[in-house]
Amino acid sequence: MTTYIVTYDLKSPGRNYNNLYERIRSYPRWARITESSWAVSSSNHTAVQIRDYLRGAIDGNDQLFVGVLGSSAWLGLDPEVSRWLKNNI
Repeated sequence: MTTYIVTYDLKSPGRNYNNLYERIRSYPRWARITESSWAVSSSNHTAVQIRDYLRGAIDGNDQLFVGVLGSSAWLGLDPEVSRWLKNNI
């Protein structure tokens, strides 16, 4: 299973994030790292496929990045998120 980092910047004021969150949470494994950064794990989706799927929940002027997580380090994250990352990267 590959773990991806998903980061975004939704530009419209008052933007409703629920559709994007629902799509992110539809992956088999996920964790919210920071306010606009998530990790998702999938064995049958590429970064391009994840980007294309999430694109349906954002506007054309929003920004989205999906990349493979590899060697990582972090500080100050919620202990549950830290455990998730340790077990999935």
